[in-house]
Amino acid sequence: MRERSFDDKHAVESDKGMIYDMDGIGHRVGIRWYFPKSKYSLQDVAQIAEEMESTYKTIREMTCPDD
Repeated sequence: MRERSFDDKHAVESDKGMIYDMDGIGHRVGIRWYFPKSKYSLQDVAQIAEEMESTYKTIREMTCPDD
């Protein structure tokens, strides 16, 4: 299920979805952001994307641990 909302951290519209950890607890996370070209350069968006990837890598490690 997708939900459109406003991402306060980056001041842009975003789509959010639900992921579940191994205990069945749902976590609402951003899955797509809409960065207007007039406010953000490609370098800005790439930097934000790298930060997000780091965050989601941590979440993946918690929710899908390697056995």
